[in-house]
Amino acid sequence: MKLLLDTCTFLWLTKGKEALSSIAVNAFVDPGNEVYLSAVSAWEINVKYQLGKLELPVPPEKFIPKERKRHFIMSLNLSEQDTQHLTKLPIHHKDPFDRMLVCQAIEHSLTIITPDPIVTQYPIRCLW
Repeated sequence: MKLLLDTCTFLWLTKGKEALSSIAVNAFVDPGNEVYLSAVSAWEINVKYQLGKLELPVPPEKFIPKERKRHFIMSLNLSEQDTQHLTKLPIHHKDPFDRMLVCQAIEHSLTIITPDPIVTQYPIRCLW
C-alpha cells in the first residue's frame, strides 16, 4: 500500500508513535508499505514555523529531511497534474493544504494517514 502522511501525522510521528492510532502505527511500520510526505506538508510546516505557530528543535529545512530519513519516508513532489483535481473536489475542507493532499491521494492512488474526519469525506482511502 502507498501511504501519504497528513502533516499532523508526520509531526506526531517525529515525537514518537504514542499519539498515533494502532491502525496508523501498524500501517506505518509495515515494510510492505511505501510511506510519503508531500511537499505540501513541508510547505505547511515551513509556513507555521515562520508564523510562530509551530515549534521545532531545529529549523524546518533541517528538521524535515532529517526526520524523513530517520523514519524512511519518501518525499512526494507536487505536480501540475496533482492540482487538476482541486476544482473537482467538493468544499468539505477549507484548509488548502489538506485539499492538496487529497488531490495528491487521488492522482497517485494513495491512502492518507490522518485523524481529520473532514478528509474522510472525500473519495479517497484514509486510515486512522
